[in-house]
Parts: sequence; structure tokens; C-alpha cells
Amino acid sequence: MISAAPGRPDNRFELLVQSITDYAVYMLDPTGIVVSWNAGARRFKGYEADEIIGQHFSRFYTAEDQASGVPALALYTADHDGRFEAEGWRVRKDDTHFWASVVIDPIRDPQGQLLGFAKITRDMSEQRAAREALRHSEERFRLLVESVTDYAIYILDPIGTVTSWNRGAERFKGYRADEIVGQNFARFYSEEDRIAGLPSRALHTAETEGRFEAEGWRIRKDGTRFWANVVIDPIRDSDGQLLGFAKITRDLTERRESQRALDEARDAIVQTQKMDAIGKLTGGVAHDFNNLLAVIVGSLDLARQRMGSGADISRYLDNAMAAAERGATLTQRMLAFARKQELKLQSVDCIGLVRDMADLLQTTLGSGIAIETRFPIALAAAHADPAQLELALLNLAVNARDAMPGGGLIIVEAAEITVDSGERPDLAPGAYIRLAVTDAGEGMDEATLQRAREPFFTTKGVGKGTGLGLSMVHGFAQQCGGSLTLSSEVGVGTSVALWLPVASADAVEAAPARSEAVDGLDTPMVILAVDDDDLVLMNTAGMLEDLGHTVFQASNAVDALRLLEQGAVDLVVTDHAMPGMTGAQLADAIEACFPGLPVIIITGFAELPPHASARPRLDKPFKQAELARIVQASRVSRAADRVIHATVAPGSD
Repeated sequence: MISAAPGRPDNRFELLVQSITDYAVYMLDPTGIVVSWNAGARRFKGYEADEIIGQHFSRFYTAEDQASGVPALALYTADHDGRFEAEGWRVRKDDTHFWASVVIDPIRDPQGQLLGFAKITRDMSEQRAAREALRHSEERFRLLVESVTDYAIYILDPIGTVTSWNRGAERFKGYRADEIVGQNFARFYSEEDRIAGLPSRALHTAETEGRFEAEGWRIRKDGTRFWANVVIDPIRDSDGQLLGFAKITRDLTERRESQRALDEARDAIVQTQKMDAIGKLTGGVAHDFNNLLAVIVGSLDLARQRMGSGADISRYLDNAMAAAERGATLTQRMLAFARKQELKLQSVDCIGLVRDMADLLQTTLGSGIAIETRFPIALAAAHADPAQLELALLNLAVNARDAMPGGGLIIVEAAEITVDSGERPDLAPGAYIRLAVTDAGEGMDEATLQRAREPFFTTKGVGKGTGLGLSMVHGFAQQCGGSLTLSSEVGVGTSVALWLPVASADAVEAAPARSEAVDGLDTPMVILAVDDDDLVLMNTAGMLEDLGHTVFQASNAVDALRLLEQGAVDLVVTDHAMPGMTGAQLADAIEACFPGLPVIIITGFAELPPHASARPRLDKPFKQAELARIVQASRVSRAADRVIHATVAPGSD
């Protein structure tokens, strides 16, 4: 039952107030006595109308507020100021508290006489709880951000003005909050970066791409620099409107310096290892070549002494030649180890190659060694140099024999294996032929196994091996696009596997060029020999003259071109590695000035420029027979060209 103030002629407003349940709407007399009560008041405060009408409204206040005179102050304020509004704790009938928003307005008659007060109360407990939760959350995040000292975390407005500052920012950059808030963040950048527009570009990137991250030098308050990692993220409202940017900076100066020191230390270690490897290589080469030179020098010295007395010196010459040939083999092995040998890669039938090597292997290894082959019925062709593959297999077989001094079984087996991407770091994905040579010998321990591929490392004892065999095979496999794997166990044996790429379907074996019968091939030629080493030049010219040719000599490319301008020459034989102008460059100049003049390039090194690889090439050291064959081949090629040009009339189809 709702009571109304006396004298009201119409109860429509009373019905309106009575129907409101979300607000407590009631009336007080001038002293604060409750004279009306609606449904909302009953719901909020728990009193029925007959329980509260006639009671003073101060009972809704806490004991502390009552003692402080808050109720009387509220009525006084409403009377004198025309309105009172506040929020605070209020007390229900059951003594529970709720947070209320209160508005008190005075009620006056037409003459201004105070009749009482209209009091509207709303329960704001849920809203207050939400606000408090948000405030506590914001406070926690504020304390979190402000407590972080390892990162500078602060907020920028849309144009880059600093609006917040944490302890980490103060520690990194040296500014207190009151010194930097309100300033533009561009002051942290160097003058060069500001001139380049880096600060504005960073904000633009963050706004358009959703993030900006970079590393670079930043400036502290005292002018010193530090290396920073910077991340800038845009802050937007629920409608997507840009409110500003969150900027996180980390000082990476110490880490950068530590990394640089680590890199320098690593480089120093690598350099030390490199020098150690060079020292071992140089020592090994010097040792082996000094042995060979001792044989050559001693044999030639004895030959010269005995030649005067008419004694037979052939055995000394044979001895010197054998030592020289061993030196050439050692050089080829070193080039193979360095992946610098010249390979003639083609499709190789591994089963046929091993079958054809059977007699050579048995003769080389001796009767105490049995060889067993384990091949599939069909095997794809490998992409390799057949001559070098034979040498590699022979090397592996000899190593296997030496590991079994009392004799034993050597197994040569092959299989086709597909390597998937990421499966083998030393091999590209694809199909490979795995050729393995396995023995049942002494085996290697882990330390020996780790060093087995090193050049000049050998376990065979002094004078029993160069230590280049396995490293040569390793280099050959890698030069073919494959790899070499080793597995060994002491007392069980060793298995060495060559992994060679499977030849592509369109790969064809190089066919020997057919030569047509051409007249005049025995006619002596005029040849220009070019070499910057006088001894080599004299030797080459002597071989050519002994073949019946007329030879002119030049010690450099400039002299060679001058001699060519003075007279007709049929062929040029030139060294490649010459100062000023290489043999390949000389050949290019000859082609430009004397088209069609054949040039043979002699080299002691494997690599030639790609455009020079098509020209005839002779590798040092060489014998007179090898020089004669390549000169003859050049003569055939030029004679064939002359025949072709003579039979094709100018302008004919």
C-alpha cells in the first residue's frame, strides 16, 4: 500500500511512481520523516511501507555517516542549494550495505514555503563493483608497467608525444617522467635518423601495418648512445579510431657487445684452426715433395757423373722419372682434396665399372685378399668421372687391405637410395648411388674416425702412405655433387661409402670425336711457345723441336702478340698463370686479332675461366707424348676447318 501526501487531487502521478522498481522514489517531510514509499524503495531497502512511513530517513545511512551528520547535511544542502547529489553506502533493513546514487530535491508551494523533499535512490552496487574491478585492473597494469625496469614501456599520442613513462624508460634513457611527458619521442633518435625521417616513418608503419619493429642506436639524456630493440604497436578504440601507440624499448647494448666479442673469439678460433690446417698441409706437402726431390736430384746427379764415363745411366733416369710421376700423382690428390681437379662428369655404369676393375683390384690387393661384390640386378647410372671413380675405389680397396695385414674379405656393394629434403645436411634431396667398400680389419676408434678425412693424416706409419687417399676420395665425391660417409668399430672393421648422384635421364656419355683423314698432318708447324718460367719454356720448346716443329719463344703475353704480328704462326702453346695477362686472356686477344689461330692452354691448376674451358688444355706435368697428341689434335681440328671453308662457297646455302 502506497501512501501519498495529503491534498493531492489526482493519483495519476502516484500510480506512475508506484510502478517504478529500478529507483527508490519517496518523499520526506521538512524534518526528514518518510511520508511516502514506492515499490523500488521496498525492493532496494527491504522495508514495507507501513514499516518505514513515519520513520526518519537517516536509518538508511551507516552509523558513521549518522554520527557525522551526513543526513542533516544532505537536507540542508538540498534546501539551500536547490539540490543534493552524492554516492555512498546505504543500509538495508537486514543491515546489508549497498552502494547508492542519491538525489534529493526540495518540494515547495507556490509561495516558496518548504513542504518537504523528493528523494530518488538507485542501487549502483553492480556498477560500482564493475568500476572498482576496472580500477583495480588498471591499477595492477599501471603498477606492472611502472615496476618493469628491463624494458622502457610508454605510450605516445597519435603524433608521437610521450603521455606515460615507466621506471625502465627512466633507467634506459635517463629522463624522469616530469622531464619527458609532453615531449616528442623523436628526441631519442640520433640527428641523422631524425633528418632521415625515421621516427615518423616508424609511427606510419605501426599505424598502417599494425606493428613496427627495428634495432638501432638511441640517445640518452646525457647524449650517450645505446643499442635498442624497439617495438611500436597502435592503440585503437572499439571503433578502430587511433588513440596512440604503445612503445616498448629494450637496451641490447650489452648483448650486442657480448655477441660481437663472441664473434671475434669465434673468428680467432677459426683463424687458428685454419692456420693449424695450413701448417699441417704445408708440412705434409714439404715432407712428401722433399722426399721426391731427393730422389730426382740424387738420380740426376749420379746420371750426370756417370754419363761422362760412358756408363749406363738409364736406371737413374728411370728412378728420377718414377719420382716425378709420384709427385704428379700427389698433386692430383691434393687438387682432389681441394675440389679443384678437372672432372669429366658423365653417366657411369657402376656395376660394369667394378666388373672391369676386377683384375686390377685382385692384382693390386694380392692373393691374401678376397673380394666379394653385392650388387642388385639393375642399378641406375651414377653421375661421375669414371677414371676418377676407378681411382677412388682403388684407394678405398687399398686402405681396406692395409687394415687387414693378415688378409681377409673386402665387400664392394651398391644400392640406389633416395634422400628426402632435410634428411642429410651433406646431400641435396634426390636419388643417389651408394657405393660402399667394407673390410673386417682393425677398425678405428672415435678420435681416429674424426680425423680420417684430414689431409696427410695416416695411421700406416712413416713412408707407408701420404694420408691423402681418403681426403682425395672425399673431395672427389663432393665435386660430383655427392658425399662420403665413414663408419668404423675397433676390432670389427670399417665401411666407407661413396654417395654419387644418379645421372639424369638425358645424360649421355661423351663420345670420342671422329677425325677425318686430312692431308698434310705430318708437315712440321711453326709454333709459338709462351711461358713466364724460363725452365718450363725451355723444356716445352725442346719437346716441340724434338717433334720436328719450328718453335719461337715468348716469356709473356705482350711479347707473344708482338711476335705474332711479325710472322705467320700455325699454333700457340701458352701457360695460363702468367703475370699481367693470363693464358686465357692471351687466347682471347689472339682470337680477336688472328681469328682461327688455334691456342693450347697449359695449366698447373685445375680452374680456368668458363669461356676458356672449350679450348684445348694440357695439365702440368706432361710428357712429350701427351704434348704431341694435343698438338696433333689441334692440327686435325684446324685442317678440318680449312677443308670445310674451302668446300663451302661464300654466299651459298
